[in-house]
Amino acid sequence: MTAIAERPTINRTATNTAHRTIATPAETTREKATRYVLAGLRLALGWTFLWAFLDKMFGLGHATKAAQAWIDGGSPTKGFLGNAVAGPFADFYRSFAGAAWADWLFMIGLAAIGTALILGVGTRIAAVAGSLLLVMMWTAVLPPETNPFMDDHLIYAGVLAVLALTAAGDTLGLGRYWARIPLVRRLPFLK
Repeated sequence: MTAIAERPTINRTATNTAHRTIATPAETTREKATRYVLAGLRLALGWTFLWAFLDKMFGLGHATKAAQAWIDGGSPTKGFLGNAVAGPFADFYRSFAGAAWADWLFMIGLAAIGTALILGVGTRIAAVAGSLLLVMMWTAVLPPETNPFMDDHLIYAGVLAVLALTAAGDTLGLGRYWARIPLVRRLPFLK
């Protein structure tokens, strides 16, 4: 009788460019945990953006009072950009506080970034747009109130960069399905 060597478990879901099934090593517990942690961070940041949109749109009483809701004629940018900005870029931000184009761009950005992150589609574009928005918000209050340089806006932007680089939309999201769309396959930056 010959001894049969145990083979490592393989996952046969990966494909190469010729669409042949190839063997890949099984996912370790650490890798699986990492995927789920990144998915949780993606969902949390997605909800952060989407909640900001909903609160400003409907005046849900957290950061935006009902009387200041966008649907009731309030401006999502006027309060903060008109009154709360400080530092070297204050005049720049005040110059468009309450402008209709700024309100629309801000609200569309919040909704699109939040929705993309929650669904796990277009995470690269959402991460770039979200990071840009967060860095702009950071520059609006320089120096930050609780630290000479660092604040949560920069940390969130860093987390978004990690999400963009790790296919975080594939776990607990529609990222794998999104990646199969012909346009997304042709233009990988849309992942």
